[in-house]
Amino acid sequence: MIGLILKSILTLSSLFFTIFLFYDGSWGWGIVFIFVTALIGLFIFRNENLILAALQMRQQNMEKAQKYLGRIKHPQFLLKGQRAYFYYLTAIAGSTSTSMGQVESLFRKALSIGLKKEHDQAMAKMNIGAICLQTGRRREADVLLKEAKKLDSKGMLTEHIKSLRKQMGRATSQNQMRMAQMSKGRRGKMR
Repeated sequence: MIGLILKSILTLSSLFFTIFLFYDGSWGWGIVFIFVTALIGLFIFRNENLILAALQMRQQNMEKAQKYLGRIKHPQFLLKGQRAYFYYLTAIAGSTSTSMGQVESLFRKALSIGLKKEHDQAMAKMNIGAICLQTGRRREADVLLKEAKKLDSKGMLTEHIKSLRKQMGRATSQNQMRMAQMSKGRRGKMR
């Protein structure tokens, strides 16, 4: 919150200084400061740590991405869209190191706050579907994979969704697992 206030004050002071430069007759410096003011104003709506974390994820460097995401101490003070992408990026970066339950809750938070791009929504739903499949919730996984397929308009996730569907066909249901545990792996007598 303090960072947002400081960025706002810096943007307003730069804007007033730009206006003063035009009023004073320094047109060249006024034009330069228009770009400076626009750049400072851009960082009000974009958190630099989220941008750096996204760049590190593109390079497959999850440790540095987690480091940049860890710099954001109070995500509740981020703007709504930034908060959604904070949870989304945190879930992706922590998918290998944290538990499935935490990753699922982070993806669900990101979806409930509102991811802007349909591709990101499809990716989040596909990951939640994969987690549901691993924990034995096949119906929920099926619904989420169907929604992910609808949202994936560019077809970038079709191979992943197909492989998850194949796994769904091979995976045993939760009831089958319970029955196997109850009978301790023994088969019933055939008559």
